[in-house]
Amino acid sequence: MDQAVELTKPQEPWIGSRGRIGVVIPSTNTAVEYDCQRFMPEGVTWHFARFWVNQPDLTSDNMFLAFIDAIRPTIPLAMRDILTAEMDYIMMGMSAETFWGGLEGNAEFEDRLRDIMGPDMGLTSGAKAVQDALNAFKVKNVAVITPYQPVGDEQVYRFFTESGFNVIKVIGLKCDTATSISHTPRHDVVDVVLNQLDSDKVDAIVQVGTNLSTVDQFPTLEKQLQKPVIPINVASIWHSFRTMGIDDKFIGKGMLFEQF
Repeated sequence: MDQAVELTKPQEPWIGSRGRIGVVIPSTNTAVEYDCQRFMPEGVTWHFARFWVNQPDLTSDNMFLAFIDAIRPTIPLAMRDILTAEMDYIMMGMSAETFWGGLEGNAEFEDRLRDIMGPDMGLTSGAKAVQDALNAFKVKNVAVITPYQPVGDEQVYRFFTESGFNVIKVIGLKCDTATSISHTPRHDVVDVVLNQLDSDKVDAIVQVGTNLSTVDQFPTLEKQLQKPVIPINVASIWHSFRTMGIDDKFIGKGMLFEQF
């Protein structure tokens, strides 16, 4: 007679035993998932939720503002949906809205999200992640590359200035749509960093705009320039891990993950 096999429930979830991270991204975004998949510590899982972008046109300041207005009501819906999968942490995989309104605007943005997710779950926004990354390096003078129109660049400048940094220069690539940001030739980004942003006055260079993946290029630029060159997606991943107590380091993925 066959003996019954007693099944014991694992003490920790099989999937994401160290942490399940929900990542909220625009429906137009293809870069965040790519970047997150470069960082896969054992026991950590990524879970993506998209919010609808029904106005991806970014060809002018007015259209950029229309884009911001259009995503504000759809972001909470994606947040609502991903929480049903019992996340341990939330990372915002979008950029512009996290800089809007400077420090106060970022705080208000995070507060709106916490109204949905509750006060106890951890949250990383892109602007806050880059701020903490720059502070970890103890730098003062920064330069920034964005995919934005001037109206977006102004918000980035404001946030970093209010955060106590001396912003030497901000260069926006003026991408046509939220989708086409990811189509930006990588050599164009490298050219801007080397020939327009970098100087002896600049302590660190930052790239914002989460649909612009620079994870494969910036570690090489750091070695060439001998200074931090920080993609917002990498900063957000680092900030999420460290806030969760995940201290894994990654060699060859940039100074941030190697040093802090």
